[in-house]
Formats: sequence, C-alpha cells, structure tokens
Amino acid sequence: MFRILALISVFTVALFAAGDATFEATKRDLNIPAIIMFFIFVGATLGITYWAAKRTKSASDFYTAGGGITGFQNGMAIAGDYMSAASFLGLSGLVYLKGYDGLVYAVGFLVVWPVILFLMAEKLRNLGKYTFADIAAYRLGQKEIRTLASLGSLAVVTLYLIAQMVGSGKLIQVLFGLPYEYAVILVGVMMIVYVTFGGMLATTWVQIIKAVLLLSGVTFMAFMVMSQFGFSFEALDAKAVDSHNLGQDIMAPGGFISDPVSAISLGMALMLGTAGLPHVLMRFFTVGNAKESRKSVVYATGFIGYFYLVIAIIGLGAIVFLNSPEGAQYFTDGKLFGGNNMAAIHLSHVVGGNVFLGFISAVAFATILAVVSGLTLAGASAISHDLYASVINPNCTEEQEMKVSKRAVIIIGVVGVVLGIAFEQQNIAFMVGLAFAIAASANFPILFLSIYWSKLTTRGAFIGGLIGLITAVVLVIVGPIVWVQILGNDTALFPYKHPALFSVSAAFIAIWFFSITDKSQRAKDETKAFEAQSVRAETGFGADGAVDH
Repeated sequence: MFRILALISVFTVALFAAGDATFEATKRDLNIPAIIMFFIFVGATLGITYWAAKRTKSASDFYTAGGGITGFQNGMAIAGDYMSAASFLGLSGLVYLKGYDGLVYAVGFLVVWPVILFLMAEKLRNLGKYTFADIAAYRLGQKEIRTLASLGSLAVVTLYLIAQMVGSGKLIQVLFGLPYEYAVILVGVMMIVYVTFGGMLATTWVQIIKAVLLLSGVTFMAFMVMSQFGFSFEALDAKAVDSHNLGQDIMAPGGFISDPVSAISLGMALMLGTAGLPHVLMRFFTVGNAKESRKSVVYATGFIGYFYLVIAIIGLGAIVFLNSPEGAQYFTDGKLFGGNNMAAIHLSHVVGGNVFLGFISAVAFATILAVVSGLTLAGASAISHDLYASVINPNCTEEQEMKVSKRAVIIIGVVGVVLGIAFEQQNIAFMVGLAFAIAASANFPILFLSIYWSKLTTRGAFIGGLIGLITAVVLVIVGPIVWVQILGNDTALFPYKHPALFSVSAAFIAIWFFSITDKSQRAKDETKAFEAQSVRAETGFGADGAVDH
C-alpha cells in the first residue's frame, strides 16, 4: 500500500518537481489497523452527515452552514482543506529528496495567507453571499461575470477532482482488495452522500476532524524524531547532512528551480492560485461577520505554518532513519519503495509500528475525502447559484435552486467517478498545475480588481479573464509537461513548466486595457457604483449573516 499512497501526494508536488505522477497498484497484504481506522472515520463522518442533514434546511445552510461557523472552527476547516495529502507526503518527500528546496515549497504554500488576511478576508465576507462570483459581479454584469467565474470554478474543481478520485480509489483498492473501478465508485458515493445531505456543515466538520487527525499524527512523528536527538534541531540537521548522498548540498537552494523566471512564475502560481481557488474562498462565507473571517485566516495561518514547520522535521528525520542500515527494508532495488514521496509513510512505520502506520493511512484517506467534499460543494454552488439562479433563471425560488444544487452534486460525483476511472493510468500532474494556473489567471485578477479598482468594467473583466484562462491552458499544453512528457514531442514550444507569470500578466494587462477603453454608459455606471461597493466592503453595512444583496 506504500506505493499507492504515493499517488495521493504526487499530483501537486510532481508538477513542481517534474516527477511522474503515475504509480502502478501493487496488491499488498491487508493493513488491518488501517482498515479498522478507516471504518471508524467513515462511521464518524456519516454520523456527522446525519446530524448536519437535520440542520440543513435552506440555501444558506447548504452553501455556508448558515453563517454559523466560528472563526476558530473555520480556521481549522480551512487548514483541513489546505493541508492536503500532497502537502504531507509530497513536501516531506521533497525535503527527503532535496533538503532545503522542500522547505522553499512549503514557504510558497504558506505566504499566501497573510495576503488573504490583509487584502481579502474582510472584504470577501462583507461583499459575498455564497461564492466568490458574488463579489466579482457585485457591480458588474451578472450574466457575463458569473458565467466566466463559473467556467473558471468548474475547470479548477474538475481538474482537482480527477486527481483526488484517482488517489482515493487507489487507496481503497489496496485496503480492501477491490477492483479499482469499484473503489472509485465507492468514493464517489460517499462524496455524494456527505455533500447532498450534509452540505457545508457536514463538509466543515469532516475537514475539522481531518485537520485534528493530521496535526496529531505529524506532531507525534516529529516528537519521536526529535527525541532521538535530544530535541536539538541542529543535531538532526547535522545528521541529515551526513546521511544524505548529496551531503551539504541538501542545505543549498536551486535543486529544482534554478532560473528566476521559473521561480517567480512558481511563486505566483502558489500565491495567486490559492487566493483564487473556489473551494477555499467559499469558506469565508461560512462565518457570521468580517471579524470572524479575519480570525479564520489567523487561526488557519497558525495551523498551516505549524504543519509546514513539522514537515521539515519529518523530511529530515526520513533522511536520517531511512538511510540508516535499519532502513534498508524500505528499499527495493536501491530505490525507496513507492518513490520518494513515501518517505513520511515509511517513517511513520519506523517511529510507530503497524498501528501508527494504519493511523497515518486512514488520515491520508480522510485528507482526500475532506478535499473532495469541499471541491464538490464549490462546483455545485457554481452551477446552481452562479449559473442557474443568477443567469439562467434569475426568478427561481430558493427551493428550485436547492434542487438544482443537489442534482449538480450528483452530476459532479458521477463525472468524478467516470473521469477517475478514465484517467487511472494517465500522468495527471499537469491537471493540478493547470488548476493553479487557471485559478491564478482567471479567478484571482477579476476578484482582486473588482474589490480594489474603481475603473474595472464588465467588458474588461470578461475579456481579460477569458484571455487569462485561455493563456494558462495553452501554455500548459505546449509546455514541457504535456507537450514533451505526455504527447511525446522532442522539445516544448513553451520552455517553462509554470505559466503563471505569463498568463497572470496577460490577464491583468487585458483587464486594464479593455476597461479603460470602455467608454459606454454601462462602464460609467459601473465606475460610479464602486463607491457604494467600497462602503459595503469596508464597513460591512448590510452584511448581516449570509449576505443578501
């Protein structure tokens, strides 16, 4: 099962490390502790779903848990949504493989949160209702902006969902010995049940439970590692340098990203992409007011920052223990079994035996399920709230919107299952990279400028956002990952793996140009409306509970 868990982590990190995101499933002996803990987790979450279903009566309950989540709870849920298996297994694997560079990636994932705290959290809560499109379309054309925002959201959700479905399907396949297709169907059914009946309330508590489990697991691992070195990080670091075949070079940067263009582009993708992910942004509408929204980010930043600090200890601990004579059992033909991304899983067996290995395996599945639930809810809200209720049938009732939303959950679940089966043997690392690129290039520029730039117009936002989306897609396709690794061409038409620097720049420039050249009366009215929007964004006037505007 070690080999399979690698699949979960590699989707995000492999894009950045240019690794192969495909591992063949190898049937191993059943991990009984993992199966027991898996059933405990599933039983607990189904109980939560039943409890949440009795409290989910309205659209506000379904999309935002009625705005009744506290700042601490929401911060923990955000952390649970963000501390993915890719972060746990992938980043620790990067530290194990290259040392310092793994920590650089961890910093890249973390630094976005102060940006969200100071620039976006309060205004998101004051202006939004259910989705980030509510903010983007606050004073702009509902039809154009919501359609574009929905396309961006659904693209991000679909790309992420495929990776998560394949990873969770492989995990269940090994735990229970089920055929892969049945495993993916099982995951899809569970996802549909959680979201359809429990809505955001059930999704939030699944994410909170998962965050507690993951933080507890990594804390125990770090404690056991540090206890072997008298709780001296310096001693651990020195031993890791001695144990690694690269020696002192593991403390030097540049192992993966050596040119400034790629470094800047990767940083933009990590920062702006995260700030444009629909399932992350949706969490800010679950709290009661802007104060709780800010508190959410503060708590989330603390949990996530602590998590990434612990990941550094786990990665260095893996270097020490897995490269020791006793660690030879985790290698096959001179290579770490399951790949370098399995370093943390092997280390969990070293420090805690089979029982703790089972716990970490169950946590890996909980991680997948929490992320999948959030993605599904974000996709369903884009279809029902942004497209159906705002574009297709603006006069629909709340009951009609809820019916569409729950049907959308089922459709997204079915699509996830079908695509999960179809992409079983494919290298899908590029999908996660494309999701980040789309979020950074199509979602973030429109959202950010709609809040801060008074001269933004519907024409500028629509054309610029569309250009950003198309540019991101095209550059990923003609870049090294798809054009060379997947399509088999000799050289890439676009030399960089990370297109964000170019696609985000194209989006901002296009939005600026097509806005300032828009001299229509509609554009003048939209500029005048900025003052009222700014008052609402700063004061929260009218933003009571789930915002209605």
